[in-house]
Parts: sequence; C-alpha cells; structure tokens
Amino acid sequence: MATGSLVSIQEYLTSAFSPDCDYVDGVIEERNLGERDHARLQGAIFAYLYARRKEWGIHVYPEMRVQVSATRFRVPDVCVVAGPEPAEQIFRTPPFICIEVLSPDDRLTRMQERVDDYIAFGVPYIWILNPENCKAYRCTAEGMLEVKELRTESPAIVVPLEALFE
Repeated sequence: MATGSLVSIQEYLTSAFSPDCDYVDGVIEERNLGERDHARLQGAIFAYLYARRKEWGIHVYPEMRVQVSATRFRVPDVCVVAGPEPAEQIFRTPPFICIEVLSPDDRLTRMQERVDDYIAFGVPYIWILNPENCKAYRCTAEGMLEVKELRTESPAIVVPLEALFE
C-alpha cells in the first residue's frame, strides 16, 4: 500500500521507516510484515543461511535495501550475496538470492511486481516462502514453480523445507 504523495529518491534515502519501506517510482510503499508467522519464518531462513555462511562463501542480510532500477528500491525479507562482502550500504548490484516471506495481506499481483523487479535487475535466485501452507517457490522469468527444497548453484546451497517449517 502506498503512503503519501510523490517523494524524491533523496528524501526516501534520508528518511527512517519502521519497518523499512519500498520506493517505487516516487511512491513509498509499506511492506506487509510484523506477524508472528512471518517473523518466525524470516528468522529461520536467515539463521539457517547465516549459520552456513562461511561454508558456502555467502553473506546474509535481513531487510536490506536493494536498488533494482533508477527509480525503484525493494527491501527483501532476506537477501544473500555470494563471494566477497559488498562495501555498498545499499545494494546497487544484484544479490545472489532475494527471499520474500508472504504475509496474509500479500496479493499475488503485488508480489509478482516485486519478482519482476528482481528478475529485471538480474537476481539469479528468487525464493518465496509461505508460512500459512508451508510451501516454497522458485521464481524465474518463466514463472513461479513450487519446490520441495530451495537450492542454488555456484555456490551450491541446499535448504530443506523441513528445516524452516518445523
């Protein structure tokens, strides 16, 4: 949901939001979160990846601003960078993985817009997790596919769903 009138990128970047908001073409958009199931699953995926960060050569960030285009900033629930730790305070290069945890108020059309932004930006792995039905999806330009485990290549990462949906 959008809040207020059009604001500049500079105003967005120098404002504090709690929780952080997306910025889409001059409009501040609130993100749906804050419920227990969302928070628990977001924490579980962060903890699982963070505990294996050295083994996999990754860096894991909760709620990190990602500039997906000149006029759009998204804040994934969790994002992962492979390789050296980035120096950027706001990611302006595509993360390796962007992860979104669905909230009861999320609509498919709004989530698809986020996914499209990540794809256009060049994010190779986009995962959507649904705490309500314990399902996970891998998103690509071809669409959304339900998966039984979350995985990547180079580095090879495997996240069994039972580790997240206990």
